[in-house]
Amino acid sequence: MYQWLDSVYSDGSKYYISNPYPVKGETISIRLRMLENTEITNVLLRTKEFGMERLYTMEILKKERGLLYFTCDVTVQETRLQYQFYLVTKEGIYYYTQYRITDYIPEESRDFTILVDYQRPDWMKKAVFYQIFPERFCNGQPELSVKDGEYTYQGHKAIQVKEWNKPALTWEEGHGVDFYGGDLYGILEQLDYLQQLGITAIYLNPIFVSPSVHKYDCIDFYHVDPHLGGDAALAKLAEELHIRNMKLILDISINHTSSAGEWFNRENEFYEKEVGAYQNKEAIERDFYFFDKENRYDTWVGVQTMPKLNYTSEELRNRIYKSSNSVLKKWIQAPYHIDGWRFDVADCMARNETIDLYHEVWREIRQELKKERPDILILAEDWSDCAGMFQGEEWDSAMNYFGCTRPIREFLGETDLFHARNEILRKVPVRMSARQLKNRILSYYSIIPGGIWNQLFNLLGSHDIARLHNNTQIHPEEYRGAVIMLFTLPGTPSIYYGDEILLAGRITDNEGFRYPMDWSKALSKEKEENYWLYQKLALLRQSSEALSDGGFIVVCEEGYVFAFARFTETELILVICSTDSKEQEIILPLKNFGIKDISMQEDYFGVQICAKAEEGMLKLNVLAHQSYLLQINLT
Repeated sequence: MYQWLDSVYSDGSKYYISNPYPVKGETISIRLRMLENTEITNVLLRTKEFGMERLYTMEILKKERGLLYFTCDVTVQETRLQYQFYLVTKEGIYYYTQYRITDYIPEESRDFTILVDYQRPDWMKKAVFYQIFPERFCNGQPELSVKDGEYTYQGHKAIQVKEWNKPALTWEEGHGVDFYGGDLYGILEQLDYLQQLGITAIYLNPIFVSPSVHKYDCIDFYHVDPHLGGDAALAKLAEELHIRNMKLILDISINHTSSAGEWFNRENEFYEKEVGAYQNKEAIERDFYFFDKENRYDTWVGVQTMPKLNYTSEELRNRIYKSSNSVLKKWIQAPYHIDGWRFDVADCMARNETIDLYHEVWREIRQELKKERPDILILAEDWSDCAGMFQGEEWDSAMNYFGCTRPIREFLGETDLFHARNEILRKVPVRMSARQLKNRILSYYSIIPGGIWNQLFNLLGSHDIARLHNNTQIHPEEYRGAVIMLFTLPGTPSIYYGDEILLAGRITDNEGFRYPMDWSKALSKEKEENYWLYQKLALLRQSSEALSDGGFIVVCEEGYVFAFARFTETELILVICSTDSKEQEIILPLKNFGIKDISMQEDYFGVQICAKAEEGMLKLNVLAHQSYLLQINLT
């Protein structure tokens, strides 16, 4: 009966806010659109200004292609502007928040939100990231490689893996000191490959001095590991990336260090060649860590080789982020000029049973880094709901496990990544429907300011979780749909190295997620087609305004067929993904985007389809397990 309600839309982009990132005191225009109808009598914008409710009457801006646009001006006076719309009809009032439309007054947690005076990494909107585990990507200078028995760490001698294509050892076999010899010079050699793939930004797992393969147990934040090429290699890599207009993000864990590190210095047998001087260090920066009366120290999740840092120490704060030569500022400055930090276990930072300085420390880190570079990216690791950190004072983005990785993988049939860790939950058979997928995604995005959406760090896999394509239970065509969603959901896509060529691996253990990159020139037909899929989506991502800055609406949630739209006033992209075992006809409301009639015989990838729109309703036969991407010009 109230079909026009399905067409009501606004968001936090430049298409609905004259300036999505205003400064305090600025007057902006806020817009809303809907299908032309005879029921709407008034549209009001409801805000709270200095705690008091205020209502603005919206005026009709224009009528175009059957769509009605409303607008009003608001002057922003606080650090955040929250608002919702009142849709007044002859019969009653409907209330529109960023989450949904209700016929009752909603609470305010899901209001549209504009961040004021927000310093953002605007370059993120069109970026395509490529995550590299440096030690396993490419060996550029073999003479730098760790040699057999070169040092001992945690009681285990270093291992040099001499066959590059040998499957990664398990932890029990390699103990985290099995080295293939990948280095930063190897990455330099492959920049042409990455650009050809469509990559615009590189995210490197930790590269600072550490005796382990993963290097999350750092012993010296001030230098790049010599086996990766040292500081000079990073400077050269950063220079070449920036010449190519590519960005560089470094990974760091400032939640903890290695127990063998410069500041803690608990162990004596490690890196004897490179950093033997540390072994003679007498003083321990004891205040940098948590010690009890029995001399026991706090750690990250009980790992004794990773003592947790104590941010009650002002000197620690100076060394990590406050002073001009601090760890985080050094690498932003010449000759490196990195473009952002990815913070490992960011959700654990500066808090434990003793203290809770979490928000204080993150606000200070942001203030210090943004003084250096307003567009520096502050990217956090958090696998859960962390929307509260996206309010303009702490993080710019997070690895979007919660709103992207976890729901997509569950839609394809996997147990949720968190549930899989629990003996009770992992036994419960789950098949996620399209409706559940919609609710998972929308309920999360609706509590995040719209200006943050397109800089969320979307991913399907990483060094911490199994490669999705290595799970033999995943249907290959459904995997293709997951890749399409990765590139088209609001956010910045990140490719984990090798996923574009279906890199081999195991799904049973962490080391199985970190196989060496396969540089074979001859790829199977399946791998070539997968590479082509990634490449074409990466290039579309860079060229499409609908994907970098457009609207987002779920347009179908029937059974196991999920479809959504990304759009501007001139471009419409429809993504349809099925995990159903049978063919299904769906109907999509193109009239909500100003389209009445259209006929299509193939999708963006040249896949044959049967799609025809009459009177603004598109009928499409969706084959079992298939996915489609339709790109429609609205001009």
